Amino acid sequence: MTSLFGALCCLTSCTPDHREHLTLYSPHGREQLELLERTFEAANPDIDVRWLDMGSEDIVDRLRFEKPNPVADVWFGGPTTLFDAGIADGLIEPYRPSWWRSVDSGGVGPNDMYWPVYRTPAVIAFNANVIKPEEAPQDWDDILQPRWHDQVLIRDPIASGTMRAIWGLILMRSMQATGDTAQGMAWLRRLDAQTRTYALNPAILAQKLARGEGTVTLWDLPDMLIWRSEGMPFSYTFPRSGTPVIDDAIAIVKGTKHRRAAERFIDFVGSVDAQILTAQKSWRLPARTDLPLERIPAWVADVDRRMVTAPMDWGMVARNGSAWMRYWDHRVRGTGRAAVTR
Repeated sequence: MTSLFGALCCLTSCTPDHREHLTLYSPHGREQLELLERTFEAANPDIDVRWLDMGSEDIVDRLRFEKPNPVADVWFGGPTTLFDAGIADGLIEPYRPSWWRSVDSGGVGPNDMYWPVYRTPAVIAFNANVIKPEEAPQDWDDILQPRWHDQVLIRDPIASGTMRAIWGLILMRSMQATGDTAQGMAWLRRLDAQTRTYALNPAILAQKLARGEGTVTLWDLPDMLIWRSEGMPFSYTFPRSGTPVIDDAIAIVKGTKHRRAAERFIDFVGSVDAQILTAQKSWRLPARTDLPLERIPAWVADVDRRMVTAPMDWGMVARNGSAWMRYWDHRVRGTGRAAVTR
């Protein structure tokens, strides 16, 4: 009986799946990826969606490593600055989706190499069980006030597109004001002095903030809305002086063996129904500018009303971002407290 049972299990597990496999690399998290997987497969029963959830910078590193023999078919999510690096490294190939006329051309890659799907604003977030909204930091410089010493939690910036965008804003402003990054690096060193810990990933960041191990953080709006909908005691403010709003992009991985399936997925993700679905279920701010007003969730209109978008020179950030992050990692991280006590 045991051998028969084993044989049946083996036969079942070896039954071929004739669907075409489509592999996504994405930082968008399990819940959203599972939602889109189910919805897309229901409309495309001949395609089996598989995905790997990882940090934005980790995706670039993995695609570089796999370039001679690509595993992924679609790069789904991350700031356009990283996709620009992907172009330079020959990691993606062009495609013009069916919805190409419905997004702001400012977020579109050269020669149709990538396309914006969502807008991702950075916010100042806090534990609302500990901090009243009127007491929370209202702008970037407020984070440096003495009362927030040892209360700031930061997602490790090296692997995070969101944190690189915030760092990019600080350093870009420094370049524009003084011609170099010294002023911006000094600001980041002061922030380092305020920082209790650098969290390895967003889940750890959320856990620490919810437990009150730190009371404030800098992070992206969609995750904060998701965590709050799950019962975590979080609230947020939009920085008064402006916040970077990341054009969160999508592209086909160069050398994909499933080109047509990749095209179908990109067409799906940017469709009206999928944009509304992710706004409703995953708290994603749509990139499309032509969505029916009666179908847009109220929170989207509220964000557009309250948010001040900082003007960003994304080209400058893309050209200098890797060097800036290396300098910060080697020369600024962990030096703030010693600099303050001198």
